Amino acid sequence: MNSHRRENGAVLTTREKKVLELVGEASTNKEIAAALGISPATVKRHIENILRKLCLKNRIEAALYAVGPDSCPLAIRPANCPLGLKAVPQRELAA
Repeated sequence: MNSHRRENGAVLTTREKKVLELVGEASTNKEIAAALGISPATVKRHIENILRKLCLKNRIEAALYAVGPDSCPLAIRPANCPLGLKAVPQRELAA
């Protein structure tokens, strides 16, 4: 059901984590590029890698993933999240 949340052991690079953080802040590719001193094309490639590694469908899911489980409508995080976020036990979701 929540297969798009599985990371399958994926590890994000430091740069990918920073890009994901900025995506979570609703920054555009141009804004992320300026903040990190890279090209917008490189930002696009980082986002593609993030989506692939985290099995996410789009930038919106990536932004929800970045801001944390309390903001995510699914409210589920793997215990081994590369961002260090905590997993939400299933019983808490049923309440």
